[in-house]
Amino acid sequence: MRPFFLPNSQRTGWEALPGRRLGGRRLFRLTAALTAAAVFAGAGAGAASAASIVRDAETEALIKTYLAPIFKAAGVNSRDPHVFLIPSQQFNAFVANGSEIFVNVGAVIDSETPGELIGVMAHETAHVANGDLARFKQQLQTAKSAALLASLIGLGAVAAGAAAGVSGIGQAGAGVITGVGAVTQGSLLSYRRSQEAEADRSAIQYLEKSGQSGAGMLKTLERLADQTLFLARNVNPYLQSHPLPRERITSVKDNVTSSQYYNRPDPQDLVRRHRMVQAKLVGFTWKPERVDRRYPRADNSLEARYARAISAYQHGPLSPALKQIDGLISTDPNNPYFWELKGQALLERGNPADALGPLRKAVTLAPKSGLLRILLGQALVASGSPANLNEAIKNLTIGLQEEPDVPVGHRALARAYALQNNIPMADLATAQGYFADGQIEDAKRHAVRAQAKLKPNSPAWLRADDIVTYKKPRFR
Repeated sequence: MRPFFLPNSQRTGWEALPGRRLGGRRLFRLTAALTAAAVFAGAGAGAASAASIVRDAETEALIKTYLAPIFKAAGVNSRDPHVFLIPSQQFNAFVANGSEIFVNVGAVIDSETPGELIGVMAHETAHVANGDLARFKQQLQTAKSAALLASLIGLGAVAAGAAAGVSGIGQAGAGVITGVGAVTQGSLLSYRRSQEAEADRSAIQYLEKSGQSGAGMLKTLERLADQTLFLARNVNPYLQSHPLPRERITSVKDNVTSSQYYNRPDPQDLVRRHRMVQAKLVGFTWKPERVDRRYPRADNSLEARYARAISAYQHGPLSPALKQIDGLISTDPNNPYFWELKGQALLERGNPADALGPLRKAVTLAPKSGLLRILLGQALVASGSPANLNEAIKNLTIGLQEEPDVPVGHRALARAYALQNNIPMADLATAQGYFADGQIEDAKRHAVRAQAKLKPNSPAWLRADDIVTYKKPRFR
């Protein structure tokens, strides 16, 4: 798991009650483009939220496996859905920029079965398929226009009252102005609740069409309802962006329980992978004592050993941690993520040359993973050997084609080119790194430098030109 950049985003997601600010280290800023972003996040989140984003090849591969049949059932044209992880322990997920799906670490850890997380993914897919973000933006524009008109009427009444010396008219006009915000917000929240209810219904249809049980989704809603029972008693349902959990259960329960697939169990391979990913996220995000409570030393399951090995390398000396990781590898030598873990541990502890063997093995076992290739490229550059630079450039280039929004990969590529004295390509990679990091002006400056030395209309020149001519989208 590694922190990466999150572009500016609009979002709508899976929440039971008013949302809270996302947890985790505040490395990168997530800014909602809509002026009413609080409607998306719920009553306690502001117009902008700060969040870290982590990327993990194993977790993302699992979630994409969950999404594939759902996307097909929904008719969503995406061979490779974009999935990002947020290191928050809250149970939540949301859609951003129309098709990017963000999943809290807590949603993965707390989902007891694959079916529970699959239900959440089906709900988020419905937002993508239904174009909910675009539809809500249009609704927002309509609401803003109506609010502006009402405000002008109110201002006119205030002015008329003042001119006529009649205080009642002025007070009525002031009341109109004051009431506009509440009415507009109520209208938008009502619209959002209808979208969320429709997403639940669509999710059940996708699960049915793909031959999957909705029991997991129902169980998740029931657990959320139990967890928020006391809070729900004190919540005004008309001031929420989502229907209350009990309402959502009532809406979908009959369709779920009457399905021919209701009692269909999750495939055992997915159960195994789900448990391994949960263990990985626990190892990376929980403190050691908490990891030990969930996976006590007497638990010799592979997932328990995985969590403890990750926790050991995160919080203790490297040597004992490597012994635990080697134990995992000996049990399952064809697991690319065990090799990745060993390579990452060595690289992060200052042993890049020793990390090369494990990371090369990881890439051999999972050659289509852009994140693994980027990690290998980083290690190759960090090894300090000129003989490794061509291999580094090859892996970083391939990896960044799959994962273009990873700034650290572009920076490693820039360093590799600079060490080969290929300054124009180093400038281009630097520009791409700044662009991925959202630092547009710095990106443009380096792109101009690169373009001046690159062959006109070559592929590299055109990539630089894309940055030079880029204009930030304007939101109204």
